[in-house]
Amino acid sequence: MNNQIRILFALFLSLQFGFSAMAQLIPKSVSVDKGAYNFFIISDVGRNGYYQQRTVANAMGDLAEKIHPNFIISSGDTFHYNGVRSTSDPLWYSNFESVYTHPELLVDWYIILGNHEYRGNTQAVLDYTKISRRWNMPGRYYTIAGQVDSVNSIRIVFIDTAPFVQEYRKKADKYPDASQQDTNKQLQWIDSVLASSHEKWKIVVGHHPVYSVDTKHGNTDELIAQLDPVLRKYKVDFYFAGHIHNAQHIQKDGFDYIVSPSGSLGRPAFNGPDTKFSNASEGFTVCSVSGNSFAVIFVNEKGQQLYRYEKKK
Repeated sequence: MNNQIRILFALFLSLQFGFSAMAQLIPKSVSVDKGAYNFFIISDVGRNGYYQQRTVANAMGDLAEKIHPNFIISSGDTFHYNGVRSTSDPLWYSNFESVYTHPELLVDWYIILGNHEYRGNTQAVLDYTKISRRWNMPGRYYTIAGQVDSVNSIRIVFIDTAPFVQEYRKKADKYPDASQQDTNKQLQWIDSVLASSHEKWKIVVGHHPVYSVDTKHGNTDELIAQLDPVLRKYKVDFYFAGHIHNAQHIQKDGFDYIVSPSGSLGRPAFNGPDTKFSNASEGFTVCSVSGNSFAVIFVNEKGQQLYRYEKKK
């Protein structure tokens, strides 16, 4: 009898542990304070609504209806595979205007260039600002500030990372504009903006990750050498990127590097020694900022929360 009891007890514990582990893997519903300073980040979309792009767009619209984001950031590769040819390219409709149609997504969108935009007419991406009410891209790199509450504010710095990558600069036939950009001038500008920033929260958004764990791309050595020292010098709170088509949170030496999931087609996710979280699901990122808290939430294509990380100060 005693042996039977011990066996049953061991089985009970194993089942409890198993259910507990499974519970951690099951996505949760997204909980965001609609009174906070909220915005979305998407990356690597632009597939004419195919794969999971339209599904992710619908999930964004459903959540936006509940929390009313202030704006949306598209962190590059809005147009796979070869960018756009002009401001009248049909891809504007099939990749963007006909996909993100929910009324709550008709807010300001802040855009940066990815490597796929550099395969086409990059100037047309900037010039579409004059055509679309919600498309905002005043330069290849630029900054905005927002008021979180009556006391606290946020500074967002949008940068152009493709010209830093030597692979693109060497392939003028495929990326004609990359080698024409002055990265030293951009670095000086980033330094000057962060040096004069007095906002409580400071984030930088680029297409390429500084650090990432990925068999296809991985770390961006040029950004580690040139950009990362500037981010750390001014104690930037988060660096947001895309490019590798999966969600990652890497925390290295106390600094938070966030890679937003692909908004259309994901890739396998991997872990490294500094990985706090990774996931291959398609989706988007929600940022929810209050006076002393900055929450980063990964949401999948079904509108479910995959991961939440909160920084307080």
